[in-house]
Amino acid sequence: MLQHGYEKFWEKVIDTMMEGVVVIDPQGIILSVNHALEEITGYRREELLGRPCALIKTDACYNSLNTGTGKQCELFQSGCIRRSKCVLAKKDGTLVHVLKNAALIKDNSGEILGGVETLIDISEMVAKERVISRLRRELSREDGFQGILGKSPAMLQLFSLISSAAQSEAPVIIYGESGTGKELVAGAIHRLSPRSQGPFVKVNSAAIHESLLESELFGHVKGAFTGADRNRVGRFEAAHGGDIFLDEVGDMPLSTQVKLLRVLQEKVIEKVGDQKPIPLDVRVITATNNDLYRLMEEGRFREDLFYRINVIPISIPPLRDRREDIPLLAEAFIERARLKTRKSITGICRAALEILVAYHWPGNVRELINAVEYAFVLCQEGKILPEHLPAQLRMTPPSPLPGPSRGKSKTPAPNKVVDRDLLCQAINEARGKKGEAARILGVSRVTLWKWLKEHNLKVAEVFSPSGHLG
Repeated sequence: MLQHGYEKFWEKVIDTMMEGVVVIDPQGIILSVNHALEEITGYRREELLGRPCALIKTDACYNSLNTGTGKQCELFQSGCIRRSKCVLAKKDGTLVHVLKNAALIKDNSGEILGGVETLIDISEMVAKERVISRLRRELSREDGFQGILGKSPAMLQLFSLISSAAQSEAPVIIYGESGTGKELVAGAIHRLSPRSQGPFVKVNSAAIHESLLESELFGHVKGAFTGADRNRVGRFEAAHGGDIFLDEVGDMPLSTQVKLLRVLQEKVIEKVGDQKPIPLDVRVITATNNDLYRLMEEGRFREDLFYRINVIPISIPPLRDRREDIPLLAEAFIERARLKTRKSITGICRAALEILVAYHWPGNVRELINAVEYAFVLCQEGKILPEHLPAQLRMTPPSPLPGPSRGKSKTPAPNKVVDRDLLCQAINEARGKKGEAARILGVSRVTLWKWLKEHNLKVAEVFSPSGHLG
C-alpha cells in the first residue's frame, strides 16, 4: 500500500513538470508520457502508449533511422543525448524547436531496462535568437560599422578615420557631445587594432571622486592611506597589452593630469604609496564633450597634456548634423525595443518619423533611444504615432540651426586661414560659442583654434553682445 502511494506521488510530480517526459522500453516502445509531452507533440497519451518512439518525430532521430542498426532510437546507439537542439514535428505537422536530453535506465548488473527522454520547448528562445542574429546582421551591413549605425557622408568619413586610427599606436582623443556614442567609437578602435586580443579597460573620469581617482587609475600599495588594507591593481596596470579608455578626460583634476602626462611620456606608472616604477604597454584613448581649448585658457587643463592626447583627434557629428541617419536609427531601436518588450509594434508612421527628423536632438542618439522606449510604453500595437512620442518632440518647434547667409558665401577650406572679418562674424553669430562658430564655418574646433591663433584673436575680445564685430 505504501509503495503504491509513492508511485502515485511520483506520477503526480512527473505529470506537473514543464518538460515533456517519455519513458521507453529496450525495443523503443513508449511506456509512459507526461502531460507536458502531450502539449509539445499534440498527441494524446493513449495515442502514444505502446507505440514506437519514432512516432515522436525529431530530426535527431532521422539519422539513426538511416544507419541500418535495427535500433530506431539514437539513445541506444550513443548511450545518452545531452542538450541536443532538435526540430520536432507535431501531430498536425507544425514544427517545434526542442531541447532534448536522454539517458539509458540500467539495473544493478548493467542490463538495459529502457530509456527516459525529456523535451523542452525552446521555440520562443530560437525566435529571439533569430531576431538577435538579424539585428547583428543589420549592424554589420553597409549601413553600419562595428555596431555604429549610419550611412551619411559625415558617418562614412568617421568610419574611415576609425579604421585608420585603429592601426596606429598613437593616442586618440574622441570629441563629441553627450549621447553621440564616444564609447562605441573607442570600442571600435580597440576591436580593429592589433591590440584587440588584449584588455579594453574603461574609466569615466567624471564618475570617480577626485580623492579616489589616482588610486583607481594607478593602484595603491597596502598602507598607502587609511583603509588601504591590501595592494590594489590600478586600471592602467589592468590594461597592460591593450587599450585604456578615459572618458570625460576634461573633468580630470590637475594633480591626476600630471601623472597621466608621465604615463604618456615614459610609459611607466607608480602606485599610490610606492616609488617603484612599473613599465606599461598601454594605448590611451580619451574622450570629452568639453571645450579643452577653453579649459586650457582657464588653467583647468594642462596644455602639455593636451598635445600628448590630441595626436589623433576624432570628432563625432551630433545627430542634428546627420538627420538622414534618423530613419535608420529609429528602425534599429524599434526592433531592439520590440525584442525587449515583446510588443507587436510594426514600425513608425510617416508623420511621427517626420517629427523625429525635424527635432534638434540636444541629447543626440541617446535621446532618440529614450524617445523610442517612451513610445513603446504608450503604443500597444501597430505603428508608433505622433501622440506616442515625448511631449518635447511634439510641442517644441524645430530649431533652425543658425548660420551666416548659407549659400551666399563659400565655406573656407580647413587648410587655409579664413578671412579675419568672416571669422569674427561667425564668432558673433555663434554668440561666442567656439563649437557653434566652428560649425558655422564648416570646420573642426581644432581648425578654428588655429585660425584664432593665426589672427591673434581671443573669443572674449571678438564677441560683443550687441552683435558688432570686435
